[in-house]
Amino acid sequence: MTVKIRLNLKHRAHLNVPRLLLLLLGALTGSLQLGAQNLSSPKAMPKPETEAAQVKGEKKVYTPSAWTLAYPLGQHEPAPFDTIPLNYQRQAVPSLQSVAYATTGNLGTEGENMIFFRRQSRSEFFFADALRAWIPSEQRVKFFNVYIPNTQVSYNTGGGKQTTQDRLKINFAGNVNRRVGIGAMLDYIYSKGSYDCQATKDFMFGFRGYYRGDRYEMQAFFNHWNMLNKENGGITDRLYITDPAVLQGGVDHIDPKSIPVNLNAAHSRVNGARFFMNNAFNVGYWRTEEVNDTLTRDVYVPVTKFIWTLDYRTDRHVFHDKSTGATADSFWRNSYLNRGSTHDDTHLTELDNTLGIEMIEGFRTWAKFGLSVYATYRLQKFVQPEDSLASTRLEHEELSPLPDGFSYTPRKNRNLLYVGGRLSKTRGSILTYGADLRAGIAGDVAADIEAHGHVATRVPLLGDTVGVTARAHFLNTSQPYLLQHYFSNHFAWNNDFGKTRSFRAEGEVEVPWTRTRLSAGVENIQNYVYFDSDGLPRQHGGNVQVISARLEQKLRAGIWNWDNTIVFQHSSKKTVLPLPELSIYSNMYLNFDAFRVLRVQLGVDCDYYTKYYAPSYQPATMSFVNQDKEKIGNYPFMNVYLTCRLSKVRFYVMMSHINQGWFSRDYFSMPLYPLNPRRFQIGLSVDFLN
Repeated sequence: MTVKIRLNLKHRAHLNVPRLLLLLLGALTGSLQLGAQNLSSPKAMPKPETEAAQVKGEKKVYTPSAWTLAYPLGQHEPAPFDTIPLNYQRQAVPSLQSVAYATTGNLGTEGENMIFFRRQSRSEFFFADALRAWIPSEQRVKFFNVYIPNTQVSYNTGGGKQTTQDRLKINFAGNVNRRVGIGAMLDYIYSKGSYDCQATKDFMFGFRGYYRGDRYEMQAFFNHWNMLNKENGGITDRLYITDPAVLQGGVDHIDPKSIPVNLNAAHSRVNGARFFMNNAFNVGYWRTEEVNDTLTRDVYVPVTKFIWTLDYRTDRHVFHDKSTGATADSFWRNSYLNRGSTHDDTHLTELDNTLGIEMIEGFRTWAKFGLSVYATYRLQKFVQPEDSLASTRLEHEELSPLPDGFSYTPRKNRNLLYVGGRLSKTRGSILTYGADLRAGIAGDVAADIEAHGHVATRVPLLGDTVGVTARAHFLNTSQPYLLQHYFSNHFAWNNDFGKTRSFRAEGEVEVPWTRTRLSAGVENIQNYVYFDSDGLPRQHGGNVQVISARLEQKLRAGIWNWDNTIVFQHSSKKTVLPLPELSIYSNMYLNFDAFRVLRVQLGVDCDYYTKYYAPSYQPATMSFVNQDKEKIGNYPFMNVYLTCRLSKVRFYVMMSHINQGWFSRDYFSMPLYPLNPRRFQIGLSVDFLN
């Protein structure tokens, strides 16, 4: 006779506050002595992206997991761990942020991704868009559940005494118990730059945490950033790079720090913070399941989730300039407030409150998908410089007259309302899909539509499976407020731009056994907004088409590896949307084990793109402006490196821009902004298991 025993243990997790403080302190100190041995939880918690049911009171062994959040409802999306098995050295080279990247040159400074299908949309606070590669964003906030707390510390340095480039990164993740996880990060970049008045000092930190109960769930993060960048306006003459002998009476060499620049006392500061908190209450039922012939267990099955999300963000941009000299005086076309100095100060504060309800995927066998609806109320507050000379402007003959009909409000509040929904299927080995729709229904975003969708499947072929993915989006969106109304010392505009409409469709095929990934797509954009050669926003009333194809191919023979990424893109209106037509990143290396314990990667990589009218950079607004006077490109930027891994320790040595002067001296990223010259760099990363 078989006897069935029912287990009904109700485990309640609690937060140990002193322990939480110790773990947060460990993130900043790299301590190895945190009390991990006191954890009474299993080795990991349930994977939030794959498990709909929670076992009540059962101690079960799970594998560690990591996830990011889908906004605004906070659904979990699986994410890889930050192990970086290869190419650890790439993070120290600014131009390698993308296959084609327009940058002012220094680590931590402004740049724009010139691969259009990988470029993000312009945000409400467009000043910060130029620093997206460095500012912590919601897409990069990862939540971890791990048994052993982990602190990852990395330090990279390079250059000489006058060109030092340093970066310190600390990332901590740990669990208080099987339901509560916490984390923290710190990122500090200090670089003097290879050229004069190019230094940068960026400081970022953040905290994150979550609680995952049977009924109540919470996940939150706080990020803060302070980005201080010297602005030199570029060098005064490109001949200082391409042919210095012409400017120096036959002397063919010049110290990069001695090259004159347009601005000698200017800097930009972008700082801000973001607090995001997602709360969810699950409504469901307890279900009894058989463990084996003698045991059963109770599991809680959530059916419906009620969600409240709070999202608060503050941004500030300051441009300060007291540059002197002939080039500085002629650098600005207009000065509306002060001819001798500039101090622009712009603020944005945003507060989002979102209420939503979600039917959870998989609570019954017939529930093959998840479905959610929500409403978001957004409050925005803009603060711009006051026009203190409005009544006496005619008395200041040295000042520029304002544009005809110009008017603006230095303080502006906006109330916006959105509704949206999401349909998704994340489980299953054959077919997954997702569709998101958000519509503006009140305020300046009324009639806005943002629709995104994707579908993925795996097709059996030759004894393996081929991954096939299709994506599409349709956008009909109003312009950011600061592109419509803006006032500063050197720039003033009052626009009435219409909505931008965009439709994109793309597909991707991944063949595992050949290590091939191929994607292609097309996008049509109407009413595209760009910055013209005067640094002013303009709207192109017609259509612009972009066609793109991308091939990622990895080759391997023994220890020899050759990884290649080739991107073709064509813009139908190059004066409006300039793009390099062909971009290549190639990395050839040996990957092998030495002495049985040391993993070695020894190689050379190179990025290259064809010539195009690259954008120029406007430091006062931190924007990338179109120009048609100088083409940039057709230059290979090469690095030789050695990267090693020994247990939990990684390190690299690298000579970046090894080919400086070999083939050409035309190594510019944008007009008057040369790439960094040859430099020796090293880096070290250690994973501390506490």
